[in-house]
Amino acid sequence: MAQELILVVDDEPRYLRLVRFNLEAAGYRVTCAATGEEALASLANHAPDLVVLDVMLPGLDGFEVCQRIREVSMVPIIMLTARGAEEDKVKGLRLGADDYVAKPFSAQELLARVEAVLRRAHLAEAPSQETSFTLGDLRVDFPTRRVTVRGQEVRLSPTEYRLLHYLASHAGKTVTQDDILESVWGAGYRGEHEVLRVTVWRLRHKLADDPQHPRYIATVPGIGYLLGGPG
Repeated sequence: MAQELILVVDDEPRYLRLVRFNLEAAGYRVTCAATGEEALASLANHAPDLVVLDVMLPGLDGFEVCQRIREVSMVPIIMLTARGAEEDKVKGLRLGADDYVAKPFSAQELLARVEAVLRRAHLAEAPSQETSFTLGDLRVDFPTRRVTVRGQEVRLSPTEYRLLHYLASHAGKTVTQDDILESVWGAGYRGEHEVLRVTVWRLRHKLADDPQHPRYIATVPGIGYLLGGPG
């Protein structure tokens, strides 16, 4: 039975009830907030394992809450967006969200996303048999999951770290978008190229890697991505 604590943030009582009921039925512990201010207080007081965060909130909206969370925590975040609001999905991902679910959603869809995000977080925390990877100024210490560029530590979310780990494990080889999505996000994410594209953008930004002249992550048009040159 799952024991992770999930913070659900939504100002619509019916969604709070629906999400809480289904998460608790699946074995999760749940705490709720109806505003951005309540969400930030709950984050500090309860240290949840995952945040399910609605975009449309009174006062501080979901985007600002996501940004503030990322200033202090790498806790996984799933954004709740309106169906078809592509710009909201991209904005949420760029601000550091790990995934999104479009309203209205089914209980099965939400639970699948929750399980996938938590699985990635646990895998990112798992001990690694590898030692380290170095590419120019970039160094990844796998046992401690410490990433540095020019000696300065770079804080990555579990999803960002899993992506970098996967690319480093295939350094010098072009890996397709769907192979990355299936290996890093999970089998249900094949075809979710926007999620991958924005996460690569976020990772490049943190590594100070210019997409026009990449030192680390190169885009292979129409195929996928390459970490380092071909060996």
